[in-house]
Amino acid sequence: MINEWLRGGKSKVELSEAYGVSRKTVYKWLARFEQDGRAGLADQNQAPHSSPQAIDEKTAAEIIAERQKYPTYGARKIRLRLQRSQPQRRWPAASSIGELLKREGLVHPRQKRRKTPPYSQPLAHATAPNQVWSVDFKGWFHCGDGERCDPLTVSDAFSRYLLRCRATDKSDGVHVRAVMEAVFREYGLPEAIRTDNGAPFASRAPGGLSRLSMWWLRLGIRQERIEPGRPQQNGRHERLHRTLKQETAQPPAANRRKQQEAFVRFEQSYNHERPHEALEGKTPADLYTGSANKYPARLPELEYPAGVHLRRISQQGSLKWKMERTFLSEVLARETVGLLETEEEFFEVYYGPLLIGWLDGRSHVFEPERPRPRRR
Repeated sequence: MINEWLRGGKSKVELSEAYGVSRKTVYKWLARFEQDGRAGLADQNQAPHSSPQAIDEKTAAEIIAERQKYPTYGARKIRLRLQRSQPQRRWPAASSIGELLKREGLVHPRQKRRKTPPYSQPLAHATAPNQVWSVDFKGWFHCGDGERCDPLTVSDAFSRYLLRCRATDKSDGVHVRAVMEAVFREYGLPEAIRTDNGAPFASRAPGGLSRLSMWWLRLGIRQERIEPGRPQQNGRHERLHRTLKQETAQPPAANRRKQQEAFVRFEQSYNHERPHEALEGKTPADLYTGSANKYPARLPELEYPAGVHLRRISQQGSLKWKMERTFLSEVLARETVGLLETEEEFFEVYYGPLLIGWLDGRSHVFEPERPRPRRR
């Protein structure tokens, strides 16, 4: 087009018609060629040369100085301080201040916190004893001598029977298992145990598994977990905690031994003497009976249906499939998982009855959350 214009054969209107472009486009390219020659025909940066929102050097220096003076303040708080000190000035938006602080290396992105995988199944409604037990720590406090007390409570959701209230040395899986084993031996096994999402009941491992919940699964007990921040989903147990605190820890006993004696007296009173309006004036002992499912002498192995590929997890927490290793979790070390093929080289991964994730056998990628469907 430019060559034809230079030869003088056609007008600008004729050029626009010949090349199927607007006259404005013809004027633009001819002007760029006349100003810069062939270099003017190259692609140019379309970004604006100036921005009315740009922060000038003086303002930027004041913002940076404020951040250095208060290194824990964010962009909003810095803007508020500057507005209070100089209200007559027009300060940049908090988002612009935040971008400036990032460019200057004065803020660092917050690391994404790994959370316990959510429990997606509906919570069971207890209509008989031992269908659902609730297990939780009441919340630690200091005894009169300053020693820490961590009360672990276990109750039956249907009858409200307090199966155990024990002050443990530590709130970890080892000590909880010791208490739970004594409860199982005395009362038998429940169908399900309801807990929150904290340790030692759950972890960030696939399926929210912890060593404690894996033991429950081996015993045939289903674990239910309430939603984070929703204690009302375990409201009966929370109400028990409030009564326990009022009657045994206000004020606390002189030492932990005395405090445990108070817990034992409370168990007797709560179960056999205290009538409950929700139970039509009956006591928990009037409704509770032990489970017919007794605690086994030997821990059973997990059962998997026919057609499932069984794989033993390594000490480092990885699964081997077709000579390739895929990391799952260290919590599963030395455990056996089952792979159920749902489509070619794509598997659901189970720990006993619990679905804990999905494995792509081609890419050897494990996903604890359901991945998008494959493209066909």
